[in-house]
Amino acid sequence: MEDQEIAERLDAARRFCVQGGKLTLNWFRDQGVGFERKLDASPVTVADRSAEQLIRQLISENFPEDGILGEEFPEKPGTNQVRWILDPIDGTKSFISGVPLYGTMVGVEVDGQAKIGAIYMPGLDEGAFAAIGHGAWVFQGSDPPQRSHVRHREKIQDAVILTSEVEAFSTRNADPVFRELSKKSYFVRTWGDCYGYFLVASGRADVMIDPILNIWDAAAVAPIISEAGGLFIDWAGHPRIDAGEALGIAAGLVSEVLEITKPFSGKF
Repeated sequence: MEDQEIAERLDAARRFCVQGGKLTLNWFRDQGVGFERKLDASPVTVADRSAEQLIRQLISENFPEDGILGEEFPEKPGTNQVRWILDPIDGTKSFISGVPLYGTMVGVEVDGQAKIGAIYMPGLDEGAFAAIGHGAWVFQGSDPPQRSHVRHREKIQDAVILTSEVEAFSTRNADPVFRELSKKSYFVRTWGDCYGYFLVASGRADVMIDPILNIWDAAAVAPIISEAGGLFIDWAGHPRIDAGEALGIAAGLVSEVLEITKPFSGKF
C-alpha cells in the first residue's frame, strides 16, 4: 500500500475513532443504561453496539473495498488486503461503572500486519494514533497532536507495571507472573484495558500486560506502542496481535520481564 493510502486511512481512523467514542458519551454515567452478558460473560451495552455501527458505516462509505472485523457484529469481508479491526468500548466494565478509563479503538491491518491504530478516551477527551513509519502521536481536546514516546527504563525495579484484571492471571493459571512482577517492580496498578497501553505509549508507565485479550483489543495499540519506541509482543517475545496475550513494553525492560512471562506463554 502506498504512503498516501496509509496516510488517508490513518487520518480516517483517528476521525472515526473520535466520532464513535463521542457517541458513547450519550450513555456514559447514565444509571438507566442496561447491559447484557455475552457468551464469554463480558458485558455489552447499547453504547458498544451503536458506536461500532457508526464506525462501520463511516468505513463502508469511505473505503467500501476494505474488510471490517468488530467485537460486536459479524465480520464483513473485503475485496482487498485491508481490514479494519474495531473495539467500540474497550473497558466496558469501567464504562458501566461511570469510570472514564475506557476507550474506543480502531486498528487497520494491511496484508495481515497491524499498520494503523487509533485510541480515543471519550471521558478524558484524549487519545493517540499511529501508523508504521509515520510516528506515534498523542492529543487532548482540540490541541495540536504531539509526538509520543515511551520512557526508557532499564531495570524492572524502577518500572510502573499495569494490567487490566488481576483475576485474569488466575484464569489462565499464571498467578506466579503477577506475583513476580508485583514483587520486582516499583509498583503495579490496574489502570488497564486500552488506557494502560495509552499510558505506556505516552511515557507515563513502563509495562502493560494482559494475560487474556482478543485481536480487537490488540490491533489498534500495537502500532501505537511500536511507533512510540516500545514493543508490542506476546509473552514469549514475538510481535503479534493474535496470541491471546500481550505486553506493551519499553525495550529496556524486555529481557527481565520475559524471564517471568516466557515459561507461561501460550499455556491457556
